[in-house]
Amino acid sequence: QVQLVESGGGLVQAGDSLRLSCAASVRSFSSYTIGWFRQTPGKKREFVAAISRGGTFTYYADSMKGRFTISRDNAKNTVYLQMNSLKPEDTAVYYCAADSSTWGSSAYGQPANYDYWGQGTQVTVSS
Repeated sequence: QVQLVESGGGLVQAGDSLRLSCAASVRSFSSYTIGWFRQTPGKKREFVAAISRGGTFTYYADSMKGRFTISRDNAKNTVYLQMNSLKPEDTAVYYCAADSSTWGSSAYGQPANYDYWGQGTQVTVSS
């Protein structure tokens, strides 16, 4: 069983930065692929970024490339999402997810491929 806890959300202004953290309670954290997703009311969960088990490979949704950076510290069982140049349309609940599988690059963005989810952290960007 993997427990994930997100933190770092909040209310910021457009153009500001935030760093989200996803802390995992699991013995072999380095065996898990981690993804970040976000969701707004009435919409499907949207892929943001993902990172491979060792941190070698990262994947981003096109709209986040160049603004968001995903990284991990396996010694701390934590994955980070650095979000820069935030826009009002980035407002959402952000979730991290974990899975012990590895896939082709196109699969990292599919929420159904992840078995474990955190409770989410709210990010609100004002204009």
